[in-house]
Amino acid sequence: MGLKVGAMEDELAGVAAGLHRSVGGLIRAAQGPGAGPTRPLGSVLIFRSTCRCVPEAQTVTQPPRAEQQVHLLGGFDEKAYLAGKQLKPGDDPYREHAFNLQESDRLGSERAIRDTRHYRCASLNYDTDLPSTSIIITFHNEARSTLLRTIKSVLMRSPPSLIQEIILIDDFSSDPEDCQLLSQIPKVHCLRNGRREGLIRSRVRGANTATASILTFLDSHCEVNTDWLQPMIQRVKEDHTRVVSPIIDVISLDNFAYLAASADLRGVTATIRRSGENIKRPYSFSLCRTPVIAGGIFVMDKSWFNHLGQYDTHMDIWGGENFELSFRVWMCGGSLEILPCSRVGHVFRKRHPYDFPEGNALTYIKNTRRAAEVWMDEYKQYYYSARPSAQGKAFGSITDRLTLRRKLNCKPFRWYMENVYPELRVPEQEAVSSVLKQGGSCLETRGIDILGLAECRGIGASRPQSQVRDQALKV
Repeated sequence: MGLKVGAMEDELAGVAAGLHRSVGGLIRAAQGPGAGPTRPLGSVLIFRSTCRCVPEAQTVTQPPRAEQQVHLLGGFDEKAYLAGKQLKPGDDPYREHAFNLQESDRLGSERAIRDTRHYRCASLNYDTDLPSTSIIITFHNEARSTLLRTIKSVLMRSPPSLIQEIILIDDFSSDPEDCQLLSQIPKVHCLRNGRREGLIRSRVRGANTATASILTFLDSHCEVNTDWLQPMIQRVKEDHTRVVSPIIDVISLDNFAYLAASADLRGVTATIRRSGENIKRPYSFSLCRTPVIAGGIFVMDKSWFNHLGQYDTHMDIWGGENFELSFRVWMCGGSLEILPCSRVGHVFRKRHPYDFPEGNALTYIKNTRRAAEVWMDEYKQYYYSARPSAQGKAFGSITDRLTLRRKLNCKPFRWYMENVYPELRVPEQEAVSSVLKQGGSCLETRGIDILGLAECRGIGASRPQSQVRDQALKV
């Protein structure tokens, strides 16, 4: 599930489906198992996971762990912190944060949520000597109740021995006390940027500060679920080149209901935006090796993160960093996994609650162009073919990232296509690609096997680049 990025990013997948945010739109990360129809790179690329399916999850209510509260907050004055930012009567509760602030404030900082894992997950055992992790949370003008609920859920639902520290990176929020006051909570450290840096550079700062050998990146509007951390750390401990992510449940932006994510299939589009696929599959008990993960929440070995070049810090604010990291991990010797026995809830919004210094559309194009130019090799032609507006837009120097790729002896993108997702087919070179129009209407997809006509409003994931070859039409 993504946020709007200008007129080109006006598509929003259904909240109830529990989709991952695709962070700029190139990737629709696979949350769950199942196979789908093969689609061309010119329209939608569907990732087929290797998960084994089992019956749908049973859910139980997780009671609050009141016995933990005595030592949870230390000398932190929670009531004063929350009272410092109350919604004024008559104010629009959606205006500042793009979710219902009134409902978030009403919930307070803790609540019981359903255990949305498959029932077999509760019977799994993990090593008793798992390494601890540094939790890195970046934010810019986050709602206090939502941010505090994120932190407390980590402290309440994680083994204390696994939490080395929680590092908050305040990306130049309007009120410095949003972060500073939280440093009174045991294990919580606050770092404030002297200017707006964006998620990407803020995360790098947090990673450089972290003292644990394992990094856990988390968004600032989340609630972690029961035993969310152990499965991911276990997998990274067994192989430090693994990068692992949970299945991301949905927290409603309207009433903050916690909704279990369905195991929908995800894909990738050559327009570098999210696809419109919504293929329902059973929940899985087994892990999923996936070509890409969503960028908001994942666990990674710190030494491996540094070895691979951290993030591309010439990308700005937000968008595109998830697929750049995903390509780099696979092509440079690692792997990506999604663990159905790890669940984290996330508030998905319909719009950005903050401004982009250069505008969200230009920032999006810059970031995705950088990824395409560095990692996609000859396959980048499909990106430019589907998104001609990216041509000529500035994206900065990529010399350092190309040097990094050579230094790491990374494989070509063709290897990624042939080995990570061999079922994927690309548009045939001899075919002619175009948008099919009839009067003022354009051909669009309406599900897997359904086509229709609709008013032409620009080319997006639902209006594919159709191919005509030998009198045959492919979309």
